[in-house]
Amino acid sequence: MKKILIALGIIILIIVYNTEDKKYITIPEESIRYRIIPNSNSAEDINAKEQIQKSVEKDLKKIMEANSIKETRENIINNLENIKENIEITKKNINYNKDVKVNYGLNYFPEKEFMGNTYKEGYYESLVVEIGNAEGSNFWCVLFPPLCMMENDDNEKVEYTFFLKNLISKIIN
Repeated sequence: MKKILIALGIIILIIVYNTEDKKYITIPEESIRYRIIPNSNSAEDINAKEQIQKSVEKDLKKIMEANSIKETRENIINNLENIKENIEITKKNINYNKDVKVNYGLNYFPEKEFMGNTYKEGYYESLVVEIGNAEGSNFWCVLFPPLCMMENDDNEKVEYTFFLKNLISKIIN
């Protein structure tokens, strides 16, 4: 009974915390975002997005080594053709025939809630990869300052765990 009461208390705290007014977090004015949008949320399109994302991230790792926003911009511009070529190679390797558009400049980002923070919609300097109709769930991050979470060199994805979820699981079990 004690475990259930503690779990309920934690759940109530989570609900109260999540019903507060939206917090608007401003990514620094001097930033460059990255977004990749799949054709749709079908298994085939999501797989293609993930494969194309891996290809682009190989180029982005070099780009993100820049020490300033100016250097990051230059790195993106100097690598745009390479990024496009690598995407075409990836598409061919996975036998995927949707068109892919790569755009660097001011691009629209919708409002996004992530980890309890709300990021305002607007036009932001960014590198955007649109696959096909670009109607699926997108991946986005910030290239400068470098806030992207990419796969490590061992091709293992970073695994996130949530403290409260783990705590509740321990209490109930």
